Amino acid sequence: MGSTVTLSPLARLSGVCKRYGEVVALDGLDLEVRDGEVLALLGANGAGKTTAIALMLGLITADEGRVQLFDRDPRELDARLGIGVMLQSAGIPETLKVRELIEVTRSYYTSPRSIADCVALAGLEGLLDRRYGRLSGGQQRRVQFAMAVCGRPRLLFLDEPTTGLDIDARQKLWAAIRELVADGAGVLLTTHYLEEAEALADRVVVVNGGRVVAQGSVAQIRARVVQRRVRCRSSLDPAAVAAWPGVNAAVRDCERLEITADAVEAIVYRLLTEDPTLADLEVTRAGLADAFVEITKEAA
Repeated sequence: MGSTVTLSPLARLSGVCKRYGEVVALDGLDLEVRDGEVLALLGANGAGKTTAIALMLGLITADEGRVQLFDRDPRELDARLGIGVMLQSAGIPETLKVRELIEVTRSYYTSPRSIADCVALAGLEGLLDRRYGRLSGGQQRRVQFAMAVCGRPRLLFLDEPTTGLDIDARQKLWAAIRELVADGAGVLLTTHYLEEAEALADRVVVVNGGRVVAQGSVAQIRARVVQRRVRCRSSLDPAAVAAWPGVNAAVRDCERLEITADAVEAIVYRLLTEDPTLADLEVTRAGLADAFVEITKEAA
């Protein structure tokens, strides 16, 4: 019989507690990031996401519990050389040109990506000779991504990576992230765009009050909410529909009537009966955003 090899996680928090004075930021948190996956770490502001990342980066130390990065202390240089980081506050010198920023960052690593590869991954064509401070917010985020990936990291920390990007640039960055993961890298992603987590994440961990309150695949997280959404073009009064049995809420969004309910069959039948002119009817299950709201509400 052959033996099964269990690979250690790239980063791990085990029973970690962290306090700032009287404030408990993390309360016995367990978290793992594995290679070849995107882990979306979700939570409201103050839930503990930033503290968890700072611990894995070795920027702060835990009061209790264990923090490991590649099975080592994250404050060790050898461990840090295996990561790439894209935080919300970058502190990048605005007078340097994009090419200079990438060259300086590449110099920290023994076998970095070529500048051409960094440009292609981050979508920086035509920007190498521009000064960082003269770029738009979205262009600066793409430069930060290039700097984060130029050392061929085994583990990539992406904190709100697509803030300020337009739809096209966001889609290109998603494609780059998928390419890195397909090559075996692990990604820890935090984002307020829940459709981004839904599009990218292999696993989702929801934290609230410094604790894990839900975790699993996107499908598993969504399955925790039975709610469905009905959208249609209808002349019916939302207030009247909201009073129907089984309807949780009904609102008008531009020309469309939007209804949320746990069971929708009877509601759809009544819609069709009461409004013969009803059109563009669609029924969808709860998305990750709905599940996130419900889970954090329950945790609170």
